[in-house]
Amino acid sequence: MMPRPNPIAPGQESVWHYPRPAVAEPCPARIMIEHRGQIVANTLRSARTLETSHPPSYYIPASDISSGLLRRAEGSSFCEWKGAAVYWDMVIGDIILPRIGWSYPSPSADFLILRDHVAFYAGPFDRCSVDGDTAIPQPGDFYGGWITSNLAGPFKGIPGSRGW
Repeated sequence: MMPRPNPIAPGQESVWHYPRPAVAEPCPARIMIEHRGQIVANTLRSARTLETSHPPSYYIPASDISSGLLRRAEGSSFCEWKGAAVYWDMVIGDIILPRIGWSYPSPSADFLILRDHVAFYAGPFDRCSVDGDTAIPQPGDFYGGWITSNLAGPFKGIPGSRGW
């Protein structure tokens, strides 16, 4: 059963207007990730992926991620649109945040914009933001979208949304 989209407030966009299959596009917003008093990433050159019912995932250029924090994690996955993904741990001092990010080293032709970029789950960090608006993680233990105040849902990942 398909859900009823939430009303769209002024200044919002509905995730139900996003396309399927997914697309990737340049994003001029300032994307920042902060943890333990450190700026982990800061960029005005991200890309975002959009897919019906999902909040955007933000892909940050590797050059805009603080040097020396990423370590390749075990495992991989496959996206029907983007291709084969690899995962990343983050090491900040003696703290290891396991499998907090993913990337597509050789993305499919429609997603070449994602090459040399890393996306991160919002949940493990002290703060992730889009143009200063603090993001909360997309529900569920698999999805990596960031929910900000400019989005109207409901969002894939809530109980009962598996078939959306």
